[in-house]
Amino acid sequence: MRDVLPDLRRWWESGGQVGVGTVVGTYRSAPRPPGASMLVGPDGTAVGSVSGGCVEGAVYEQATAVRDGARPALVRYGVSDDDAFAVGLTCGGIIDIFTQEFSRASFPEFGELADTVEADAPVALATVIEGTPEQLGRHLVIWPDRRVGDLGSSRVDDAVTDDARGLLASGRTSILTYGPDGERLGTGLRVFVASFAPAPRMLVFGAIDFAAAVAKVGVFLGYRVTVCDARPVFATPKRFPDADEVVVDWPHRYLQSQADALDERTVICVLTHDPKFDIPVLAAALALPVAYVGAMGSRRTHAERAEKLLAAGVTPEQLQRLFSPIGLDLGARTPEETAVSIAAEIIAHRWAGGGRRLSSLDGAIHREPLVQAAGG
Repeated sequence: MRDVLPDLRRWWESGGQVGVGTVVGTYRSAPRPPGASMLVGPDGTAVGSVSGGCVEGAVYEQATAVRDGARPALVRYGVSDDDAFAVGLTCGGIIDIFTQEFSRASFPEFGELADTVEADAPVALATVIEGTPEQLGRHLVIWPDRRVGDLGSSRVDDAVTDDARGLLASGRTSILTYGPDGERLGTGLRVFVASFAPAPRMLVFGAIDFAAAVAKVGVFLGYRVTVCDARPVFATPKRFPDADEVVVDWPHRYLQSQADALDERTVICVLTHDPKFDIPVLAAALALPVAYVGAMGSRRTHAERAEKLLAAGVTPEQLQRLFSPIGLDLGARTPEETAVSIAAEIIAHRWAGGGRRLSSLDGAIHREPLVQAAGG
């Protein structure tokens, strides 16, 4: 929903009614992740995508219907077949889409949700997608320290709040299942929780040309990118215009100062290529529960670096987490090509990809992530 938020907020603030279709479940090679949304505005304008084009027409009709008064609906779209009237996914996947109406009357708490998302602060939106007619489509907006809205009973609200805060802490989006009144071992009530967590961090150490290219592709992938180097003459915002911030500090000292703000989505790229910088920062990075730690250098450099890291107290198990030499084998030469190679390795690691040509593979193209991304 994050990508359609400006349009949704504009229509909501003007008092209009909007039909919203949201991906709440995916199976096999689904093209869009849970949380992806498509809007049908008061004037019929369509914004966003839930399937990359496969079932947009059907979702548009459904979202238009709920905008104009139909009840919220949970619809499954599966594999297309030879029936000319079938609505399916040509990619062979399955998606569940929940459609509902958004307006000031039906969702008065939306303004607070939008404020928080735009401030890049953590918040979760819980929506009943299966339950009694009175529960269907109800919302609960949940922050780490408070909540607004209701899902039909205080018992349901309490159960969902506890579980949603756990999802929010790890930036995960998921469907929760309960009994009709929030019983944890029951069935009949399903709640979709979309987590809007701050953007994941990418820390790039080493203010070199390669770092500028890595920062640019990192921002493109949705990371909040920090470039850090101890040399003030090189670590300047002018040299790294795409980075969210440029820090002048010793890499290991800055990393240690940020440790509590990093999570399992964080990626760290060490491009310093200088032992006095990269040994201390890599030793610190490999002790953190982050998603990815990569280091630039030749195979010979890696072998020498590995010996020094072990001597510095890094365990063999921690050393196994190091991606070095950094990047996939794409034949990259320029800083821009190398940045694509590094990004490809980060993506492959996140989604358990093999880095091979899709044309040489059988089976599903899309995989489940090793660490699920933030929703929205």
